[in-house]
Amino acid sequence: MTKKIELLAPAGDPECLDSALRFGADAVYLAGKHFGMRTASGNFTFEQMKQAVEKAHEKGVKVHVTCNILPRNEEVDQLPEFLTNVQACGVDALIIADLGVMTLAAKYAPDVQRHVSTQAGVVNYLSARTLYDMGASRVVLARELSLDEIAGIRAKTPKELEIETFVHGSMCVSFSGRCLISNYLTGRDANRGDCAQPCRWKYHLYEEHRDGQYYPVEETGDGTYLYNSRDLCMIEHIPELVKTGIDSLKIEGRAKSAYYVSVVTNAYRHAIDEFYENGGTKPLSSWIREELEKVSHREYNTGFFFGSEPGQTTDNGGYIRHYEVVAVCDEYRDHTAYLTQRNRFFSGDRLDVLPPSGEPFEIIADCMQNEQGELIEVAPHAMQKVILPSNVVIPAGSVLRKARD
Repeated sequence: MTKKIELLAPAGDPECLDSALRFGADAVYLAGKHFGMRTASGNFTFEQMKQAVEKAHEKGVKVHVTCNILPRNEEVDQLPEFLTNVQACGVDALIIADLGVMTLAAKYAPDVQRHVSTQAGVVNYLSARTLYDMGASRVVLARELSLDEIAGIRAKTPKELEIETFVHGSMCVSFSGRCLISNYLTGRDANRGDCAQPCRWKYHLYEEHRDGQYYPVEETGDGTYLYNSRDLCMIEHIPELVKTGIDSLKIEGRAKSAYYVSVVTNAYRHAIDEFYENGGTKPLSSWIREELEKVSHREYNTGFFFGSEPGQTTDNGGYIRHYEVVAVCDEYRDHTAYLTQRNRFFSGDRLDVLPPSGEPFEIIADCMQNEQGELIEVAPHAMQKVILPSNVVIPAGSVLRKARD
């Protein structure tokens, strides 16, 4: 049987790393404090990076580190030290967008694989083969490719060259994430990890001589979302993705929460496992698809995989939020769950539990107690410790959430 496709999850900070490991990632990608494309994330010091690698490798999980900005002249001299330190941490791969950085990585981090970032815009087999000849072991394809185009690249590249593609998460109106709107409007460069996401803002048209009057650039008066991309979701198309010969399925989201990482990683883990168990002969279990409605997201679509779909949502620029996480289980023993609160919840609430393995299930939060063992009607304080009697086993690491009103 061919090698099982890899599930690659984001780890914006140590908590997200733990979530990715707990819920089934085969590999994670994260960043140091410099040269990564997500400055809003917590990211990792070199000491934290080393600890992350040790923790991941204990579970057989690989660690990829982003070094994917396009460095300016004054930054080039800082790269050798950065690359040397990354190798010393024991990471498995560097994700690189710049050809000069590729050359430096070969010199200063020769033991670390070099993956070519989606920022490089690889859309054909010739570019992929050329990058392989330059020492790349993997290319992260541009996001604008169809399944047929990906299969064509796979057919005409060395089998030793791995192919990775994004399958879930935020999309941009730009080409493979290369965008100038944020830089132009706010001075925050999206190509250096500082995107202000002005593509999600509301826009109106003003007429020069009618001060204070605006004209919506759409059919309604609610504003317009000229660039407002939907979110990518390929959870129901694992068979088609595997058929192309892709090696790795990548979840976007290094700026997202640990809850997001938990839910989405878990969903794709089960979707992939189901495919290999039944060979794609059965439809995806409904609960797996439903899980992706329990995280904040924009309207979903399948991007460019099946040709161009309507890429923008015109109703709103915000997120759809049906659920919110209220607690995480630290320990379960003697028919009792010991929780850490994340959002306010009440005694009597119906809670949805996502365990680190298996399907989600529901419980009723009855007879809640504080750390002193006193009965409480509400858990209102962030990070408050809550004791919850439960005859249903709630495994450590489980995420508890409730439907929003």
